[in-house]
Amino acid sequence: MSLQIKPRKRLIGYARVSTQQQDLARQIKALKRLGCSVIYSDTASGKSMAGRPELARALDDLDKGDELVIAEWDRATRSMWDGLQIIKAVIDAEAAIKVLDRSYIDLATPMGRGFMAMMSAMAEDERLRIIKRTHEGRQIARAKGVRMGRKPKLTPHQMKEARQRLAEGEPTRSLAKSYGVSISTISRLAT
Repeated sequence: MSLQIKPRKRLIGYARVSTQQQDLARQIKALKRLGCSVIYSDTASGKSMAGRPELARALDDLDKGDELVIAEWDRATRSMWDGLQIIKAVIDAEAAIKVLDRSYIDLATPMGRGFMAMMSAMAEDERLRIIKRTHEGRQIARAKGVRMGRKPKLTPHQMKEARQRLAEGEPTRSLAKSYGVSISTISRLAT
């Protein structure tokens, strides 16, 4: 009798954060603790799958019997359509999905996949509500006179003075050096 050893499936991890200021460490630690041999990660907006090349690579890397381990479902998808695309790609690869923050869901069943599609729709709704609240907050702040964006490099007095010096023919490069700012900062004053 010959002993056949069944090859162990690979665990392929995926993590995502939205901005450089956020940290992937917690998600990656959880994926490593589970035993993921390969971990893909993106730092990108959750708006759509299009801007997440590492998610696409993780899905392309799946082979039959592998398991895609997603640290947080709402980090992998922010729309129902994206969630369905992820599930379809995994099913097409004859692989499985494990979602660490939704461990109660069995994606090997039609009910589990349907529930994840519903969770994706809820994530999309939350994203739209965040956008709406942010937009409303900006409008209220602007109405109160709050200036959005970075603090100006030059004070109003310096801007007036720099415009005067530009009008007198002083070179942009010379002005930029004297105020300790970039040439483009001075160039914008001329328009």
